[in-house]
Amino acid sequence: MEKIVNELLKEELYYEKLENGLDVYFMPKRGFTKKYAVLATNYGSNDLEFIPIGEKEPFRVHEGIAHFLEHKMFEQPDNTDAFEKFSKWGANANAFTNFTTTAYLFTTTDNFYECLEHLLDYVQTPHFTDENVEKEKGIIAQEIKMYDDDPGWTVSLNALKAMYVNHPVKVDIAGTVDSINKITKEELYKCYNTFYNPGNMALFVIGDLDENELFEKIKLANKYDMIKMDEEVTRIYPKEPTTVNQKEIIAKAPISIPIFNIGFKDDKVGIKGKELLRYEVITDILNEMLFRRGSEIYEDLYMKGLINRSFGAGFNSQVDYAFTTIGGESKQPKEVKRIIFEYLDKYKKEGLDRKTFERLKKAAIGGFIKYFDSITFIANNFIFYKFKDINLLDYVEVIKEVTFEELEDRLKNHFREDNCVISIVEPIENK
Repeated sequence: MEKIVNELLKEELYYEKLENGLDVYFMPKRGFTKKYAVLATNYGSNDLEFIPIGEKEPFRVHEGIAHFLEHKMFEQPDNTDAFEKFSKWGANANAFTNFTTTAYLFTTTDNFYECLEHLLDYVQTPHFTDENVEKEKGIIAQEIKMYDDDPGWTVSLNALKAMYVNHPVKVDIAGTVDSINKITKEELYKCYNTFYNPGNMALFVIGDLDENELFEKIKLANKYDMIKMDEEVTRIYPKEPTTVNQKEIIAKAPISIPIFNIGFKDDKVGIKGKELLRYEVITDILNEMLFRRGSEIYEDLYMKGLINRSFGAGFNSQVDYAFTTIGGESKQPKEVKRIIFEYLDKYKKEGLDRKTFERLKKAAIGGFIKYFDSITFIANNFIFYKFKDINLLDYVEVIKEVTFEELEDRLKNHFREDNCVISIVEPIENK
């Protein structure tokens, strides 16, 4: 067992790679009543083509299968639902699938080891039949239709469709009604056996626990008997150009005011680890400088009645794609975009404010440390970063290293007209 200590955060982290390849992490939180565990696989909706373990030829799956597989994991061979035991023990359990990760989690104050054993057990017990796969298709189809009717999801997904030409990040995580209706149990098992291999997974536990007892319990409960992965899964992604797919997408929905997403597609991809983390921190601080409440851009747009308090910006980065989105509600979203570019041009010529940069750096450090009071924040973010070869505990160190010059360079290279798109959802006109 390896022990990592972060003096600045005053946090300890214990780590061990089990014999079957599973990475196990534990962060003690003395005095906390709640305990949290998340078991995740480095597998999400983007993984549509890969070479299955033990095979040599690429295999293409149907869109939405990672999310479908997450749903099916809760159905046990005895026809019970995995949630039932968590409820009996007083635990809250959940799961999620995003573009890159599938995770199964629970939080509890009591019966922690019973819950942990159950978590490891049901995620290692796939049970797919022709009958239960068919039954699930109707359930997920309803979920897809629900998201199709959500204008917030539509405006975000359309921004991705506008930015990306070939990359699967432009595909809905849940797939389409047509794609999920083609999923078979054989396809599910092939995905499970490849991506739910312990060498492609990680377990993170946080709470007031004894590290030696915890690791011993995990080893006893961990019954993986699959082939140990000696190398990473071969994932196959289509080549993505640096250019955007289309500059504008407009949809309509029964809303009272238009909503918009302005997207900036990043062309610097293929990096990971601390280099990727630094890139993310630089962009986050830059977005805060430009678009936070109280910034020059925000105040101008707000006083002109062009935005409301829904306005905001964020950066999403993975190893093979990244983008900034700026969004909110506005009766004139294209005018918002025009004014934003006026300010961006101004800052590129005149420069950013160094004092604001230094203040926001300190605020970013303070905000991050404050988040360490939340076991949910720590656990989920640790897993997200782990699959990008990033240690969450390095975050503050990287913030401190970021320079003002790096932000100015990022401003000039990231916020450009040629890599910019706009997605708008407009109200349906009353006849």
